[in-house]
Amino acid sequence: MHPLVKIRKATVDDLPAMKEMDRVSPTSSHWTETQFDDLLRQERLVLLACSENSSHTPDTEGTLLGFVVARQIAPEWELENIVVTAAARRKGIGKRLLEAILEAARKTNSEAVFLEVRESNHAARSLYEKSGFTQTGRRKSYYANPLEDAILYRLSSG
Repeated sequence: MHPLVKIRKATVDDLPAMKEMDRVSPTSSHWTETQFDDLLRQERLVLLACSENSSHTPDTEGTLLGFVVARQIAPEWELENIVVTAAARRKGIGKRLLEAILEAARKTNSEAVFLEVRESNHAARSLYEKSGFTQTGRRKSYYANPLEDAILYRLSSG
């Protein structure tokens, strides 16, 4: 577990770093510039995982380790994207981001949280299954670059 990690809402100033992180991640959804630019104007919850800097001053931010994007379509939530930097993987960052979204869903009394993930993304699939998600289906050839099926997951609140 990464000890000094802060989860916070994203701002427009975070978008360039998020775009770059998405661009270099082999398992990301690879959103377009327009999708990123519209992200904070739409009704989405966008959270970042940042390392707390060693100076501990409130006016400087630490290094971006990952981000998660979700939206509520009452009474459900959809996890749309979760990306963790290569250097921060396998340190609990993805789990912390997922837990933050699940907590937001609980606070709104949601019935379920849905997501889809690349079939080959075994680390993410393991995280989702350990978090209680169950596989509910498949979307053939859903992802591009490379072409790949999406595995659908659902977590019910009850």
